[in-house]
Amino acid sequence: MTVAVSGLRKSFGSKVVLGGIDFAVPGGTTFALLGPNGAGKTTAVRILSTLIGFDGGEVTIGGHDLRREPEAIRRMIGVTGQFSAVDDLLTGAENLELMADLHHLERTARRRRVGELLDRFDLGAVAGKPAATCSGGMRRRLDLAMTLVGQPRLIFLDEPTTGLDPRSRRMMWQTVRELVAGGVTIFLTTQYLEEADQLADRVALLDDGRIVAAGTPAELKSRVPGGHVRLRFADAGTLAAAAALFSGSERDDEALALRLPTTKPRELLDQLDRAGIEAEELSVHSPDLEDVFLALTERKAVA
Repeated sequence: MTVAVSGLRKSFGSKVVLGGIDFAVPGGTTFALLGPNGAGKTTAVRILSTLIGFDGGEVTIGGHDLRREPEAIRRMIGVTGQFSAVDDLLTGAENLELMADLHHLERTARRRRVGELLDRFDLGAVAGKPAATCSGGMRRRLDLAMTLVGQPRLIFLDEPTTGLDPRSRRMMWQTVRELVAGGVTIFLTTQYLEEADQLADRVALLDDGRIVAAGTPAELKSRVPGGHVRLRFADAGTLAAAAALFSGSERDDEALALRLPTTKPRELLDQLDRAGIEAEELSVHSPDLEDVFLALTERKAVA
């Protein structure tokens, strides 16, 4: 399901939260909206998921106009926010059954769908227990399972892994990949730059209510400097000889290492060979989304 946003604006009083943003999300892909706290990410999700109105611009989701056809859009989307919609007093299965009732599934279809989701998200251990007993990771899986009861074609994930341990975060990543492989479109907001790098087909950086850059992770990373090769040597004498060979290198005497602003290690090794210098270790470092974020927003990294 595609999403097209043009000139989207939203203010709360005199505070401009979204200052006229544009982006497009192709169907069956993951789109990540990145930005620091207060940048407007959650506001964008709340608008696109029909929870609040907006002041200007145009939005179409799955071919439906957001202003004129919000009900049609609601039938096609699912939302998992920063705060779980799970009812602590209900069991895991009862939470899913409640969502099935809201989607008007008849009894046989409801039981089948609940069973499928309990199996898919490995929730058998809490099927008959109050959701209050769930771990953080299991709770997030239950929350996402509840979102999927109605088989939405577009899912908004608003910072879905905040507070999760690394294992639970990676399990969530795998679930996102499986959903996209099945044709679902994912709209992801996150403060974890690695998460966007791992999952997103396209990324937009939102800063102070405006999109400052957009593209694939590779395209964004190619726009900023930061690629370098690090060479480590066995002793100070070899390090000094290598430093003299490469003008513009950054020397680290304590680590016996040189940093060179290039990503062409083969050329460096050839030069070392011709000079009779041997490196103990060579590593290539490419710019990542943190470099992009710092370069384009001039803020502290959000990861």
